Amino acid sequence: MASNTVPALQPASLARRLTVIMAVTGLFLAAVLLLAPLVGSTRISLPAAFAGQSPDAQIYFGVRWPRAILAALAGGALALSGALFQALLRDALATPYTLGVSSGASLGAVLAISFRWGSVAGVPMVWIAAMAGAMLTLALVAGVAVEGRRMSSFTLLLAGVTINSIVMSVIMVLHNLASVGQSFAIVHWLMGGVEPLSAPALAALAAVVLPISAAVCWKAREWNLLAVGEEWATARGVSPRRLLMMGYLAGSLLTATVTSVTGPIGFVGLIVPHALRLKTGADHRLLMPASFLAGAAFLVLCDTAARTAMSVEIPVSVVTALVGGPFFIALLRSRRKSLWL
Repeated sequence: MASNTVPALQPASLARRLTVIMAVTGLFLAAVLLLAPLVGSTRISLPAAFAGQSPDAQIYFGVRWPRAILAALAGGALALSGALFQALLRDALATPYTLGVSSGASLGAVLAISFRWGSVAGVPMVWIAAMAGAMLTLALVAGVAVEGRRMSSFTLLLAGVTINSIVMSVIMVLHNLASVGQSFAIVHWLMGGVEPLSAPALAALAAVVLPISAAVCWKAREWNLLAVGEEWATARGVSPRRLLMMGYLAGSLLTATVTSVTGPIGFVGLIVPHALRLKTGADHRLLMPASFLAGAAFLVLCDTAARTAMSVEIPVSVVTALVGGPFFIALLRSRRKSLWL
């Protein structure tokens, strides 16, 4: 169960702690983004890359750095969404995929692959269909959960789990009917992965992820109130229904946007907020910006391991599960009193 208290920090103390946390996580992310692209099957020199000398500059800026930026945007969005959903649902095990957004995106992508939809204006239909599937699933879940003028978090959670099961059953049927080539493409997408994007595609992704993430962090005080309880939020002049709708929409948009490009990548939205909560506490004014920066660095490191740990590249979701699963189990055993359990 969620804790019913969020520590109150004085403005001076909050500003000081926020500055320290942002500086530490921001510098760590900057170092990871700078150094991770140097690691790979081909050794390159950082001075040579910045001097524009080929092939170092081509490999660094043309292939590895865009991939690292994509991993950072995806990791930051998933970690922030995880922290947001845990606050909204007051459930320590809530993830960005709790409401079925991932399964809806997966169904859209599988439909695009199965029916061989190409692209529209240069944008792959797999991305478009995945985004549409995620949004339709969210609308369906929200429609089930709205009760009059209220939105039940418990009903929302149950609806998400149920619709997720139904959608995954449809995906299995489509997979069973697919050809060998389509089957391979479906499995490849469902495993999740980070691949280099063009500069315009990265810019478009950043144009969605960064403003929504900033807005979520800006509303951190309201998420604190909701994390305590809807009655507590109402008593302090906040409309729980409006804020819940805003939070679910923002978190789902972040998750759907990232998932439509990378496929489902698990554990980032669960592990990162939990680990940081042990250091920052439950105050979302500290937790949320730290989750975005730390989640970005975490996925960049996992992707670096995914492409270098073996002779063949493995999906980054495999690395996040192998790292995140044991870590989370150890976290539960050693710090169970510090978590919302």
